[in-house]
Amino acid sequence: QVQLVESGGGLVQAGGSLRLSCAASGNIFRFNVMGWYRQAPGKQRELVAGIIIDGRTNYADSVKGRFTISRDNAKNTVYLQMNSLKPEDTAVYFCNAKSTSMYWGQGTQVTVSS
Repeated sequence: QVQLVESGGGLVQAGGSLRLSCAASGNIFRFNVMGWYRQAPGKQRELVAGIIIDGRTNYADSVKGRFTISRDNAKNTVYLQMNSLKPEDTAVYFCNAKSTSMYWGQGTQVTVSS
């Protein structure tokens, strides 16, 4: 059973920073892609950033230059460093992992005050 556990969310003022962590049960090399999605109230869940097993990354246009996704294979953990946060970044952030199946974490709330 795959478990993804997010942490690091919270309340921050606009312009501030947060780092989200996603700890996976077992070796993350099982997953072809890992990523972060977010869902704001009344909106669809959207991709924020993804990292492929070879290390390539991709980002939503709205976060390019502000967010950085990375992985620590030794710790089976994926991170999302979020800088220059804006109120529109407020959402529940979900960790995602894909192999032959897709897995989700429980989500962590990020609230950015203006």
